[in-house]
Amino acid sequence: MDLTGAPPAGTLAPADEVDRIVAAWRRERRDLDVAPLEVLSRVSRLARHLDRARRAAFARHDLETWEFDVLSALRRAGSPYELSPGALVTQTLVTSGTMTNRIDRLEEHGLVSRHPSPDDRRGVLVRLTPAGLAKVDDAMADLVGEEHAILGALGAHELDTLATLLRTVLGQFDA
Repeated sequence: MDLTGAPPAGTLAPADEVDRIVAAWRRERRDLDVAPLEVLSRVSRLARHLDRARRAAFARHDLETWEFDVLSALRRAGSPYELSPGALVTQTLVTSGTMTNRIDRLEEHGLVSRHPSPDDRRGVLVRLTPAGLAKVDDAMADLVGEEHAILGALGAHELDTLATLLRTVLGQFDA
């Protein structure tokens, strides 16, 4: 990219806002290698677009993001679609107190129910109700449609390459 914000010669990608930002930093701070901005600023901007799309998809199903997170964790567990509150805490990265509140609210809306654990007299399992199962399945189908639209400019090979590269970058945080 040159200092005007144009992409490098011979590339097909149009200039975007990040190209303009990077060009301005290169012009103003020639002493800094701002190459990471070309990737991470785009990741950040994409995350904002994804967040908006997710919220819109969930709103069409009268769900908040946190509700979808809990319901989808239960759905991914497979039939009978139940997990302990502790397993839900682990999967959704919230505190146990927050999870208790979330389970209470989802139970009030008829989306989950609590059942005694057959393996632990003091334990409880949280299970999707039929209404919760239908709601999370519908919201997931809507979400995947939104995500396909976001990534629609990429072909299958490009998607695979992007997924591989992002997995490599994120691996240092997930280890």
